[in-house]
Amino acid sequence: MGEQPQPRIFLVDDDDLFRESVAQNLEDAGFSVQEFPDGPDVIVALEAGGAPGLILLDWKMPRMNGIEVLKQIRADGIELPVIFLTVLSDQIYEEAALIGGAVDFIEKSRSFSILKRRIELILGGTRGTAGNSEAASAEHRAGDLLLDTDSARTLWKAHEVDLTISEFAVVRHLAENAGRNLRYREIYDLVRGEGFHAGSGDDGFRTNVRSIIKRIRRKFETIDPEFAEIENYPGFGYRWRKVRDA
Repeated sequence: MGEQPQPRIFLVDDDDLFRESVAQNLEDAGFSVQEFPDGPDVIVALEAGGAPGLILLDWKMPRMNGIEVLKQIRADGIELPVIFLTVLSDQIYEEAALIGGAVDFIEKSRSFSILKRRIELILGGTRGTAGNSEAASAEHRAGDLLLDTDSARTLWKAHEVDLTISEFAVVRHLAENAGRNLRYREIYDLVRGEGFHAGSGDDGFRTNVRSIIKRIRRKFETIDPEFAEIENYPGFGYRWRKVRDA
């Protein structure tokens, strides 16, 4: 039996050169790509019955910006995964994208290999996260936490926690190292990639990590107001509270 074809991707960006470059790289990687120069065009295609596996969506576009496109897609009941591609690196934009219903947020300056890996994780094409063996178990349990590493699905006390791929990677790494203090930089590298420029000095990646952890805690606390598994080691990083034997 041959390999199954990769899912189709809708790529929406008003920058012709950037769009064509990304589309070519995706096609070379085995994906089927349909390009759109703006938001209204992709909305028409979706409403006409287009069914890609994933949408790559530019933030800054004429006619409709990316957030407006995402809101319209969700209002139409379309729950396809959406990844934002943007030159806007400020944390407020990432927050807005994720709150709006995107599953990930990638700066255009990142290499294509990073984008490809994020797409594969979201579509279920690869297993696990950086630094973990391919032979790892499909499930990891830490007390009331259950992680399905094949589908990036998270359960807390049998209730699903709606984490993004990046948030799942952080929770998984914390839980698999329960009881060990993990540095801010180590957590940041899981999300952004090792050595990625984090902004101004140490505060750059620390601020980003604090924001990510705050967002993760909020999602767990929505299910369980008493959630307190993620502990802060001031000035160093975070740890997942070690499960004590009964």
